Amino acid sequence: MTSSPVSRVVYNGKRNSSPRSPSNSSEIFTPAHEENVRFIYEAWQCVERDLRNQISGSERCLVEEYVEKIPNPSLKAFKPVDLSDLKRRNTQDAKKS
Repeated sequence: MTSSPVSRVVYNGKRNSSPRSPSNSSEIFTPAHEENVRFIYEAWQCVERDLRNQISGSERCLVEEYVEKIPNPSLKAFKPVDLSDLKRRNTQDAKKS
């Protein structure tokens, strides 16, 4: 029995700091949470920019795909979560109560 390798995009970029506020003013986030979200958002924006530049051929390979040689068997049944759908369902459930 063979399983397909798990792939991930890996980026080793520099961290920028620019403030972002939550889209819903009723949500209260700690400064640590906001910093984590800001870091992940900005890092992902860099990955997407570097991928676009790589595809267009204007930059050398800054982003590479990581593929596990031996996939973790405990993740065999893992199903990705659609966070937008989950948030939408949670919002609808909150409105019903």
